[in-house]
Parts: sequence; C-alpha cells; structure tokens
Amino acid sequence: MHTLHRPRRRGAAVLALAATAALMLSACSSDTATPAASTSGEAADFGEVSIQYSWIKNEEFAGEYYAEDNGYYDEAGFSTVTGVAGPDTGVAKLLSGSVQFALSDAASIGAAVAEQDAPLKIIATTFQANPFTILSLKDGGNIATPEDLIGKKIGVQDSNASVFKALLAANGISEDELTIVPVDFDPTPLMNGDVDGFMAYLTNEAITVEMAGYEVTNLAYAENGLPYVAESYAVTDQYLAENPELIKAFLIAEIKGWTDTFTQPIEDTIEKVVEHYNASAAAGDLTFGDLDPAKVRAGLEAQAKLISTGETEANGLFTISDDLKESTLASLAASGWDLSVDDLFDTTIIDEIYAENPELKNYLP
Repeated sequence: MHTLHRPRRRGAAVLALAATAALMLSACSSDTATPAASTSGEAADFGEVSIQYSWIKNEEFAGEYYAEDNGYYDEAGFSTVTGVAGPDTGVAKLLSGSVQFALSDAASIGAAVAEQDAPLKIIATTFQANPFTILSLKDGGNIATPEDLIGKKIGVQDSNASVFKALLAANGISEDELTIVPVDFDPTPLMNGDVDGFMAYLTNEAITVEMAGYEVTNLAYAENGLPYVAESYAVTDQYLAENPELIKAFLIAEIKGWTDTFTQPIEDTIEKVVEHYNASAAAGDLTFGDLDPAKVRAGLEAQAKLISTGETEANGLFTISDDLKESTLASLAASGWDLSVDDLFDTTIIDEIYAENPELKNYLP
C-alpha cells in the first residue's frame, strides 16, 4: 500500500526548505531547460528524465513498463526514462529537482501546496478515484459504513494517519470514538484479529487478504467522502513552464503505454510486470517476496476500474474533468486543506494532447 502523504509539518523550517528548493531549481534552470522539437522536422531530443513511482514496481506501473519496452519513450525523444521505485510521495524529490515527474496523489500534493506553499501541480492522473479502503473481515469487524468504525480498532500506518483522519472528518467521526492501532503495510494483524479494520488499497492488500481465503468487507474512501484523484502526474511549476513540449511528449508516451494494458493480452502484461518486479528486486529495491501472477492479474483487473471510467472513455486516459477537480478539492477541504482548482491543477497539456491527437482517446480494444 502507498504512503499518501507525510505528516503535516508547519513552521519556518519547512518554509525555509521549500524556499531553498525553489532557489535550487531556479539556479539550475538554464541547465534543465529542454530543447523544443526541431522546426526542421527532426525528432526532438529530450535526453534523460526520471519519474518517481509511488510504490514498489508491481502492476501499478504496467503502463510505464510498456512505454519503456515498446519504445514509446524512445519515439518521444527520450534517451532514458528512469522509473524510481517507491514507496515515496515524490514531493521532496520534485522540489529538489532529483526527479522531473512523480506519480503521487491529490492529498500528498495538496498538503504540500497548502501547508508549504510548494510550487507543484497535478497535470494528469492515472486513477480517477481514490483507491484507499478500510479493509475488514466479514466475520470480524465487517466495517461497511463509516458509522461501523465507531468502537473499533483500526490499523493505520503512521504515514497515512492524516488521510485516515480526513476520512473521519469527512464523516463527522471523532478520533476518540475508536482506537487507532499503529501497523505496517502487512495485513497480518487484520487476519490475526488484532485489529477490526486495516487501512489498505483496493488494488493491493484487499486482494491479498481475499486470496488468503478470507471473506472481506471494504469501506472505500472514494465512496465515503474522499473521491480524490491518485497515481497522479505531478511536476513543479517551473518545470511545467519551461518544458511544455517535453511534458507533452512524455504524456503521449505514457498514454500509449497504458493503452497497451487495455489492448494487449493480460497474460503478456502479467509476464511484463513480473519481469520488471524481479529486475527491481535484483537491483535492491524494496519488494515483498516473489510476485504471485494470480495476484498481479487481480490487481490489474481492479485498477482498470479506477483508470477507465465513462469520463476517460469520452475524454481520454489521464484526463481530469471539472467535476473530478471539484470533488477532489472538496475531499481535501475535509482535511483542512482549502485550495482552488488553479492552486492544485494545470491540465492544459493533457487537454492539448487530445485536441491535437484525438485518436489517442481510443484506448479500449
């Protein structure tokens, strides 16, 4: 499961860090500015970029694997696109300039913008809905409604505490009405009965527990007051201003990669995910043992429902409708982060991509 965002940190130290990062980015802007495509018709040469993944290299990044293996990054003009394994929100790395893109979420980016005045924007999104859930056993806590949380012991990872508090706030529940139990990402405490509910991903731990033979109940955040976007593409304001053509080329390659996850046989995608996961493990990245192909299949099928909606079928992958922007901001307001659309989003480039390349909207077989 992902860490949605860091605990809130206020004060001069944080503001100073953000200011220092901004100065660093400004100082190196002449070095990082990207050449535009040649006016003589030659292919652009965008060089190397890095993208921070929000989680370990599992099926959540299948589209990136296709973009790499099928040459879409090469076609777009990149010599190398490095996917950096998480877990990581990408906020600090974006601000320091150590990565150019991050797959993050509205809560992580929104908190940084609201609390630190961080110069960040969400420019597109993979998941149209928040994948978080409070996972419980049907013959245990059986937490089907927010009110069912009351009186229960809920396992929450430290890094996700603020997001859980946002769920409580969105549903008018105070922390003293239940017991929060610190846990790691392993759902064993739920299966052992040590907690009644466990903060999880619908596409990950919820599947793991069910495949272990337990009948589960999910209290999905997206359906209970927090329908914000996730696995969202984030960049700094400066990078967005200085590199629009690079960003456009990158997102087109990503669209092509994710289109393959819908059009290629799922067996091929599973094989590709396992291959990249094993390579990541060999490189010393965080992993959790061998990757079960059956679990990969279930994860791909679950996340497809978060990626592909009626809106994306009409508008294209990664698009963010005005209604989704507003519902995302309403979700963040429940956490005390009051932002405007322009504070958090700039979808100019993804909208331009589909205006110029309407055929890319056809991602379904």
